[in-house]
Amino acid sequence: MRAVWYERQGPADEVLQIGELPDPEPGPGEVRVRIKFSGVNPGDTKKRRGWLGSAMPYPRVIPHSDGSGVVESVGIGVDQARVGRRVWVYGAQSYRPFGTSAQLTVVPAEQAVDLPDEVPDTLGACLGIPGITAHQTVFADGPATGATVLVQGVLGAVGSLAAQLAAWGGATVIGTVRRSGDLEQVSTAAVAHTVALDQPDPAGAIRAHAPDGVDRIIEVAFSDNVDLDAAVAKKNTVIAAYATRGDRPSFPFWPMLFDNITIRLLGSDDFSTASKQQAAADLTGAARDGVLSIPIGIPLPLERAAEAHDRVDAGARDRVLLAIPDE
Repeated sequence: MRAVWYERQGPADEVLQIGELPDPEPGPGEVRVRIKFSGVNPGDTKKRRGWLGSAMPYPRVIPHSDGSGVVESVGIGVDQARVGRRVWVYGAQSYRPFGTSAQLTVVPAEQAVDLPDEVPDTLGACLGIPGITAHQTVFADGPATGATVLVQGVLGAVGSLAAQLAAWGGATVIGTVRRSGDLEQVSTAAVAHTVALDQPDPAGAIRAHAPDGVDRIIEVAFSDNVDLDAAVAKKNTVIAAYATRGDRPSFPFWPMLFDNITIRLLGSDDFSTASKQQAAADLTGAARDGVLSIPIGIPLPLERAAEAHDRVDAGARDRVLLAIPDE
């Protein structure tokens, strides 16, 4: 099979290789998927470059955890009827060496989720890491029906999906963008109100839409926004943070303590199996219902994997995909 891999960490154009590797075989409880599109996420490029001192977990890594394709064969214990079904894949390279930047990948059967006819392959390849993370930020603390949810960074991959899932779940969504010039890019289909963080009083603007405070905060930059979060929270607000710019953020302890605020930290590789499966089911349902909109760039060929990684590292707003050749 054709594949992209690396055997040492470093810049994409120096360490990513492309060539032929042996076809993987599914073990018990696994399926082999012929990949059509491979989704590239920041987590994939961070692993490749050794972010935060991470080391090579395996001698050779085929990167990318997300993708879409067709089940080609199954291992012992998996229903043969799954062969030929369109699926989206998550967690392919989570604690495993064989991701989706290849014509074939093998994953546990539950991590290849049937893709409804209404959902295109390109969208399916974008659901894994950002979708499951977004689902956890919104629903880890229970249903969102009737809640007011503040999504910081609502134009990001996780933030935009969190907003759409929260609205799908019955919440009122307030979103933030960094600059006033970005306001027009926010879809009002899911976001009821949008606030730019560069205005003079963003906390006041948020409070104008939620006078009693917000119930949940989805946070992409905890270190930068925690004072604002504390200012718009109310008693028992949950701040669900999946990223931060400062590695050791400080926060206003006493005001947050008196409001009994919960800080929930979320790392996508380590959600429970049950949480991931529920997220996968809900994401599939929301996609089937047509409520998930994801900006996707023109997929790049496998040979341009290094360029795809560089686009992600440069902060591309459109989702970056590799188109995997059939032969």
